Amino acid sequence: MTEVLFILTTVFVAYVVYVIVNESKPNAKKPTQAEPQVTEQPVAKPEAVAIEVVPEKKPAASKKTTPANTAKVTKAAAPAAASKKGLKDPSTGEVATTYSNYRFTKRWIKDALVAEGLLDKVYKNNELDAEVEGKIKQAIAKLEEIEKYRA
Repeated sequence: MTEVLFILTTVFVAYVVYVIVNESKPNAKKPTQAEPQVTEQPVAKPEAVAIEVVPEKKPAASKKTTPANTAKVTKAAAPAAASKKGLKDPSTGEVATTYSNYRFTKRWIKDALVAEGLLDKVYKNNELDAEVEGKIKQAIAKLEEIEKYRA
């Protein structure tokens, strides 16, 4: 009896799959729509439009460096640098932007915290508790302030 029920269920599932697959295919014979007739209408001539050509600005580095130009360049570069957040590995140049969770922090950041004397050692995951994580967050904040590690 169970074999008959299994066979009937299999046939039913195969039929459902067959119907779904055949309905999803696009129909080859679609009713064609009559193309709309295009009537030509006189078009008013457009007025002359003045086009202003703006020459491309050259990079600031190619200009002569004067105290006034350097102040402009420095002011423009400061907001761009402030918007970037992250730590840069001085040896490879890699920039890490996510390091808020110590467990998933890159190894070079952990080593840098120890090398700069901000932490005593590289902590293992089972050594982390609220007190240690507080120390780590303060150490990372100090590491962000060090010029060598700024992105």
